[in-house]
Amino acid sequence: MSETTLGGSFFRGAASPLRASVIRAAGLVVLIGLILGAYLLHDTPGYGAKASLSLLLGAALGIVFQRGRFCFFCILRDFIEQRNSSGLFAILAALAVGGIGYAIVFGAFLPNTFTGRLPPGAHIGPVSWVLLAAGLAFGIGMALSGACISGHLYRLGEGYSRAPIALFGSLIGFGLGFFTWQSVYLGAIANAPTAWLPASFGYGGSLVIHLTIISLLAIALLRYLPTLETRAAEKLTLSRIWERVINQRWNPLITGGLVGIIGTLYYLRVQPLGVTSQLGSISRTVLDNANLLADRLNGLDGFAGCATQVIQTITENGWLIGGLATGSFAVVLLANRFQLSRLTARGGVTALLGGVLMGWGSMLALGCTVGTLLSGISAFALSGWVFAIAVFAGVWLGIRLRLHHE
Repeated sequence: MSETTLGGSFFRGAASPLRASVIRAAGLVVLIGLILGAYLLHDTPGYGAKASLSLLLGAALGIVFQRGRFCFFCILRDFIEQRNSSGLFAILAALAVGGIGYAIVFGAFLPNTFTGRLPPGAHIGPVSWVLLAAGLAFGIGMALSGACISGHLYRLGEGYSRAPIALFGSLIGFGLGFFTWQSVYLGAIANAPTAWLPASFGYGGSLVIHLTIISLLAIALLRYLPTLETRAAEKLTLSRIWERVINQRWNPLITGGLVGIIGTLYYLRVQPLGVTSQLGSISRTVLDNANLLADRLNGLDGFAGCATQVIQTITENGWLIGGLATGSFAVVLLANRFQLSRLTARGGVTALLGGVLMGWGSMLALGCTVGTLLSGISAFALSGWVFAIAVFAGVWLGIRLRLHHE
């Protein structure tokens, strides 16, 4: 999808080498600022090591997302419209590496999988028609707004003008989700099964099933993989390393592998990877302060996932998504590729509506494509696969209806 951009004379393709050097230096300053901020955050009362690590891993995730173009909507759009499956291999690689990592971590947290207990905090949710509806709405919202929630977060750093509007819309969508929670919880979610593969097959059997499914999907997608370019051997120099790392799109398998590693480390040290907890908590806090919510949302706080709460400060998830957007911004500056996209009236409206649908879907699904899908499937949860199927259907429908055109 082509985008008309503003500010190109200053940022991208600037004629002055000096100006380009200043922009790249600014990117380096932002990276140093992230590291310094994490150092100061570590010793700040009320935050500490988890907040500091969240900021750093969020920055790493933003860099990987931006350089690998790891946006679920963009990946699915390329496959549906162009029959290009290369991006899907990034998702499969992230799931494969994440599954192996989660199996190792789970073994330390919960050695015996047959006790009826679930690993602490993991994205293992109830499976019902609500999950399907939430995934479908989220997928349509992705098509309308032009990205998933994590995609909008990293594209903030690129100057994508629809991103802040979509994220604001997601806050509204979360609010609508809170208002509809009681009825759907009592009607469907309360008695819905929570299926976790290791409870039946153990970690070894679950990992075999997990990797088998991923391998079969990869084999099926090979026919849609574009022919890879062959390159002559090149002398390794600093300029070529810079070109490959900063300017060129990263290999999907490398991108996905790094996402899986970051997700595993984050679960080990902080909580399951997700990007909607802080957003949902902001919405819940605003509604609670306005006395618009019930005193108790039945069952909501008992589920794992991207949990929301009434907050008075930035949570670890807030530092994660802040680091994600800032890390993306830093690497975009290093590549001298920051550009403000021109916002049309239709683009603004569809971004807002898409954000509302994604927020509503995230609230009822207890997470988005990073939380419920990526972390959920890596945790061997059936809910992750169900959500993934529903999201794909929503994106496919949105593209067929041409909702993704601004």
